[in-house]
Amino acid sequence: MDGEIVQADGDRRRSRRIDRADHVRADPDALCALMGDRALLLKMDECDPLVSDDGRLEWGTLDDAPQGAELVFLGLDGDRGCFAAVPRGTGAGDARGKAWLQAGQLNPQDFATFAAARSLASWHATHRFCARCGSMTVQGKGGWQRDCTDRDCGASHFPRTDPVAIMTVEHTTADGERLVLLGRGLGWPEGRYSALAGFIEPGETIEQGVQREVLEEAGLKVHSVRYRASQAWPFPSQLMIGCHAVTDHATLAIDRTELDDAFWATRGELFAALEGLPGKTFDPPPPHAIAHYLLRDWLDRPAD
Repeated sequence: MDGEIVQADGDRRRSRRIDRADHVRADPDALCALMGDRALLLKMDECDPLVSDDGRLEWGTLDDAPQGAELVFLGLDGDRGCFAAVPRGTGAGDARGKAWLQAGQLNPQDFATFAAARSLASWHATHRFCARCGSMTVQGKGGWQRDCTDRDCGASHFPRTDPVAIMTVEHTTADGERLVLLGRGLGWPEGRYSALAGFIEPGETIEQGVQREVLEEAGLKVHSVRYRASQAWPFPSQLMIGCHAVTDHATLAIDRTELDDAFWATRGELFAALEGLPGKTFDPPPPHAIAHYLLRDWLDRPAD
């Protein structure tokens, strides 16, 4: 951030290292005090934070918020409160739309803010009624909670995060060649392949989720599941848990209701795709997706 702080409109475009300031959320007086002239409002198009042409989040003032809009407290930028307005609509739009592409322009600081704002805005827009009794809910804790207005119920609801396992699967042939499994989802752009992924179900560990997803989608039993990395993925509100697994078998049994195609890629094929070399045989996931990181991680890592 050093050297990025400028005045006026430029200040509203700089990257911000936002402190989520949990201690402020439960203090109504402190929240109210932060809603002054110096407060910042993340500019949104419904649930999608706006990104400038130079790849930064767009910020304004609270005067830019729609009349009567619910405001979500994103945190503190120094001593300035940062907020986002909940849209009046009900949903976060197309996960493969403009916002998905714009997110790839952001640095890690701005991406974290983008993810929090988009996930919270989508959750508030679709959880205005109590899941227990059906009564109206109101915002609490600066937007990190919703409370039922029915006194006999009084339930509190919290933003959800859906865990998703995404994994590289490795097989080593009899002659020692290492291969990685790539899949192509239904309706994906022509030529696009990525790592397999799927939601972790209730009652499962991460390891069990990886094993089940690979077995269901590709017909492979895997072992030696290891955690590699994670990424908040706000489309609409997921936590991508990146893993690596090993299989002793190469024969695929593809579930065509889940995957359009899958194949084993060599290290050379993966390198050509990631580097965009002439003669590449498929398009890899974009650089801002954790799948891209996982595939590079596998390519650069020595054999287990």
